[in-house]
Amino acid sequence: MKYLIVIEKTHTGYSAFSPDLHGCVATGGTQDEVEKTMQEAIQFHLEGLREDGADIPESHSYSKYLDIPA
Repeated sequence: MKYLIVIEKTHTGYSAFSPDLHGCVATGGTQDEVEKTMQEAIQFHLEGLREDGADIPESHSYSKYLDIPA
């Protein structure tokens, strides 16, 4: 299953979250690190949902850039 993640630059590195998995976040010092820790966070999050007998959310988010005149 694929989930959209949003990665943001911070003053100490990077942070990430998934709009489809509320509360699932990760941080990292580099882009590669935050992607790796976010993948681990998603896996951990889904394992927790399974253990609790909760439904696994389907991805419903997408991303798109819009051209806005400056």
